[in-house]
Amino acid sequence: MEAVFLTFILMLSIFLGFELINKVPSTLHTPLMSGSNAISGITLVGALSSAGGGFEQLATILGVAAVALATINVVGGYLVTDRMLAMFKKKGDGK
Repeated sequence: MEAVFLTFILMLSIFLGFELINKVPSTLHTPLMSGSNAISGITLVGALSSAGGGFEQLATILGVAAVALATINVVGGYLVTDRMLAMFKKKGDGK
């Protein structure tokens, strides 16, 4: 019964996420991406605690993989956000 309940939650979150992201105007994608990067940072903290928690070897391996993937997500997201925000700066602006 628990697997059915968890599958229902997963499907509901996928549908809800798709519907919410579809309704976001293109001018709000950069702030939305910044918020997503903050959430990925929280995921990174959880992955670090899983990787170094002294659990079984499989949990440690999955924790290290989660740390690597979350780090790639955070760094890549911030680079994309920085590049998008640079498009709004004036040409003569030195900053």
